Amino acid sequence: MGSTEGLGSSTLQFGVTKPISMAGPMSADFQRTKELEKFLADSGIYETKEEAAKREDVLRRLRKVVKGWVKQITRLRRYTDQMVEDANAVIMTFGSYRLGVHGPGADLDTLCIGPSYVNREEDFFFTLHDILANMEEVTELQPVPDAHVPVMKFKFDGISVDLLYASISCLVVPEDLDISDISVLHNVDEPTVRSLNGCRVADQILKLVPNVEYFRTTLRCLKFWAKRRGIYSNVTGFLGGVNLALLVARVCQLYPNANPSMLVSRFFRVYTQWRWPNPVMLCPIEENELGFSVWDPRRNPRDRTHHMPIITPAYPCMNSTYSVSTSTLRVMMEQFQCGNKICGEVELNKVHWSALFEPYIFFESYKNYLQVDIIAADVDDLRAWKGWVESRLRQLTLMIERDTIGKLQCHPYPHEYMDTSKPCAHSAFFMGLQRKEGEIVQEGHQFDIRGTVEEFKHSVNMYMFWRPGMDIYVSHVRRRQIPSYVFPNGYKRSRPSRPTPQMETFPKSLHEDEASGVENRERTHKRKLDDKVGVKQNVAQKKQAMSPSGSLARSNPCLGSGDMSVNTVSDSSVRHELTNAESVNLLNNKQEELDRTQSPDPECASNSSVITTVTSDAGSPEDAGSASVVGFVEGNSRCVEGMTSGRFEDTTCGTDSVMLVENMVAPGNEILQDPLQQQLEKNALLAMVPDSKARIHSETLEKPVIRHVLLLTSFFRTFYLYFVFMPSLVILSITGDWV
Repeated sequence: MGSTEGLGSSTLQFGVTKPISMAGPMSADFQRTKELEKFLADSGIYETKEEAAKREDVLRRLRKVVKGWVKQITRLRRYTDQMVEDANAVIMTFGSYRLGVHGPGADLDTLCIGPSYVNREEDFFFTLHDILANMEEVTELQPVPDAHVPVMKFKFDGISVDLLYASISCLVVPEDLDISDISVLHNVDEPTVRSLNGCRVADQILKLVPNVEYFRTTLRCLKFWAKRRGIYSNVTGFLGGVNLALLVARVCQLYPNANPSMLVSRFFRVYTQWRWPNPVMLCPIEENELGFSVWDPRRNPRDRTHHMPIITPAYPCMNSTYSVSTSTLRVMMEQFQCGNKICGEVELNKVHWSALFEPYIFFESYKNYLQVDIIAADVDDLRAWKGWVESRLRQLTLMIERDTIGKLQCHPYPHEYMDTSKPCAHSAFFMGLQRKEGEIVQEGHQFDIRGTVEEFKHSVNMYMFWRPGMDIYVSHVRRRQIPSYVFPNGYKRSRPSRPTPQMETFPKSLHEDEASGVENRERTHKRKLDDKVGVKQNVAQKKQAMSPSGSLARSNPCLGSGDMSVNTVSDSSVRHELTNAESVNLLNNKQEELDRTQSPDPECASNSSVITTVTSDAGSPEDAGSASVVGFVEGNSRCVEGMTSGRFEDTTCGTDSVMLVENMVAPGNEILQDPLQQQLEKNALLAMVPDSKARIHSETLEKPVIRHVLLLTSFFRTFYLYFVFMPSLVILSITGDWV
């Protein structure tokens, strides 16, 4: 039977607000939890005893290595024999392993803490690196000293290890070091603070949740869900392990007596209605005399730009999701909405838990994609080069949002693909593209992102460790032209056609509007003749001869000639092929003609180097139900900012900005009623933005003015790029060719 409101912990508060409900599980909730745990076990997300023992052995051997390394450095520094004998370094874990939610094949996140005289720049990244490089059990060693958190990546006896280093202000590191003590942060730099906080945050999370085992089961479940739905990647702008742990921990605080099946359902219900950018916090943000910067939008203008702030609980409190963009927040909110709907059906016994974990079919969800191909001379070079490029993909998303004033939305997919048929080491990433929902369709509207892509490539090519053979190519491909190697077994799943209003009406492109009626009739007549003589047999040769990227494919054997041609050409080729606007128009017309006569060929990528029309994008049936989800609610004039004495306090906000989901749940269950809405209203912290003079301004009132300014800026920018830089830039297009 379910627990009552007055049972046990009714007077206990977890987090910054009171719980939404103290109700516990009923018999049906116990049964659903049992079914969920069985499904997770059958899915293979738990580590075997043998694998767990191997990880422990790797940790033991790694501790031995770093202790010997510190003693060697101590001897080289000419310290006394007693100092050499006492010299010590400790290895601590963080991330999923420290939280107890790691699975088979997961990285082992480790932190080495050494004495003050052993530094990171030389001793860690050179001396220890050489020691590891000479060990037979260590492979794929990759130092990343310029990362936000400097790290060495390698495999130790087949186990992937991420090793950080922190030098604390003491001569001898005690074996029983208490890392939660604030004294470890004395006299250390910012990278060291970030390295130490991985362990400190994990410990705080486990202390702040009411039931650790329920928290772990729920977190395992939602990590598995996020991976299946393609939103598990902090580097790409989605949710990482720490981000998900903080979100789950907050739901555990709001429902302290709920079991895992209830917590999973409440997770989606809470964050479907959460009004971002209101922050998620497990405890109040505290200041300290150490003076490190903490997340505070009142003082730090940059913090006001964060879209989905999830604040770490250990000092100095930081936003763990600073990489989230408008586009990635939109994708996550759609997935929250979808998960909320399925959990409602699970509670009504309409579907099984497996429905929640159906994989996201990315390559059927958009009409247009950007394909980012990464090549290198060998596998080792590709590993380093790919890691750098992947870390910059988030910048490409932000650049596209900036240059299109948010009207072109991106969905970076956090999975890499490899074409093993290429003669060189190759990897590819994809980004779905669509116009922003609700935008008015203008006939002939175009998105010219040539300059954006060139800017992105220029920033990527500034890689400090660049080697010959490392290169990157960015191309626009349509859904029917996605290369076959991204699909299971090398072929695309059949997809039944679904008529939509957008498919019934094809707006003309800008170049077609300028063309004469006689020219249109000639193209129609030519298509009829082509059908009679069987133009499909040689259309590929015509397309390759006509495309500017044909010469590129022939000059670079890694790109091949058929299944992966890339929409990036040299400056001289662009000048030769696109000398004026008429040549662009001609190429556009020919490309469209071939696309209409050619049968869909998933092996051939689009090489269209023209700017074509963008029409509204009709996604897959999977997206249809969540297309209207908005990442956050703005413009509520009754919201009050509650910040007093340097801390965030409870505030109240009007009820008109929160949507209820009562129709999703079974009647009579007290856990699913209005208290969620009431509690979320108290969590509205930043709906109004304070300026430097502590005055409150509504973002909604400012947006019309900003929109007009940005529209003028966009017009002059597009005019400048089109007439000045067009001969030297690669033309990428988002086309309205519906299939």
